[in-house]
Amino acid sequence: MPMESWDDLRIFLAVLRSETLSGAGRALRMDAATVGRRIARLEERVGQALFVKSPRGYALTDAGTRLVAPAEDAERAMQGAASALDGDAETLSGQIRIGAPDGCANFVLPRVLADLGQAHRGLDLQIVALPRVVNLSRREADMAITVSPPAAARLSFQRISDYHLHLAASRTYLSGAPPLKAPADLRAHRIVGYIPDMIFDKELDYLSDLGLDRVALASNSASVQLNLLRRHGGIGVAHDFALPFAPGVERVLAGEVSFKRSFYLVRHAEDRRLDRISRFARALVQAVRSEVSRLEALAGNT
Repeated sequence: MPMESWDDLRIFLAVLRSETLSGAGRALRMDAATVGRRIARLEERVGQALFVKSPRGYALTDAGTRLVAPAEDAERAMQGAASALDGDAETLSGQIRIGAPDGCANFVLPRVLADLGQAHRGLDLQIVALPRVVNLSRREADMAITVSPPAAARLSFQRISDYHLHLAASRTYLSGAPPLKAPADLRAHRIVGYIPDMIFDKELDYLSDLGLDRVALASNSASVQLNLLRRHGGIGVAHDFALPFAPGVERVLAGEVSFKRSFYLVRHAEDRRLDRISRFARALVQAVRSEVSRLEALAGNT
């Protein structure tokens, strides 16, 4: 396929990742009809159908599946060329999208990315906050922060930092609740936590470790759970780094119950060749480490 077909491959990847013409159009800033015509033109050039319309949207045919790897290789080559032409080696520019679980996205990344954006005015930074694992294979993001290392061979990762969690509740809730002197007393309390069948990573199944099988107030979002604690809904597991954002919520049974988890930065292995992305990743890792440490210190964790 000749080099001038890169723009069609870019559109092919956008349809693959959004699974709809309208979604691809929004990502590419063009109308859906134009996207459809460009896909039809590409299919005509390769002599095979690349997509079939399914109940979920546009699904790959066998020919389309074979085109994914070459198209992504071309994408990385174009990104590498752009990186090489960035100019000032100390200044970052362009768009970078980071996926993260919503606790990290809500409480850690805002200050981190605001500061990085101030330092690199040419950067357009996007946070994809999802209560699930971000799909890098579909390029939902350029990189992701996760709570477990990935299993996929085409992904690389590095540990960013540990973080800590404790049981927490509002002082108002505790003032009217049954006594709480030991973990066994938790069964007399209303428990706030994840919706059991929507826990997307085993590292988040804190309540099973405590032998608690009933969740009175549940959400698939760590941020919603913290707000339930703020509204005196019960006792739940909260990130230490989130507690400074929840005045009136305090740790309970801190000497008896605690959890330690880790954040990982996950990227496509091939993206390590892209200088711009690698430089940003190094800055992000250092900034997240510092912000987690700062927030945990405010929460009283040393």
